[in-house]
Amino acid sequence: MEEKGPYIITEQPGIKQYCSCGRSQKLPYCDGSHKGSGLHPAKVEIDEEKIVAICACGRSQNFPFCDGSHKAEQ
Repeated sequence: MEEKGPYIITEQPGIKQYCSCGRSQKLPYCDGSHKGSGLHPAKVEIDEEKIVAICACGRSQNFPFCDGSHKAEQ
């Protein structure tokens, strides 16, 4: 994935699909670029408007949400 730190987003309620392959042109959201890779987007239901931190390094143990694992790279 491209970013070093997480994507900080104010999300609205609804079902979100976050990229898990790193190929999407709409990161952090899935655009279908994973097709044929065996990977699938992380599907999350957001119940209310809130700020989320979406993992951009691919190392989070709480994917798609950031757990600070990117700090170990620095």
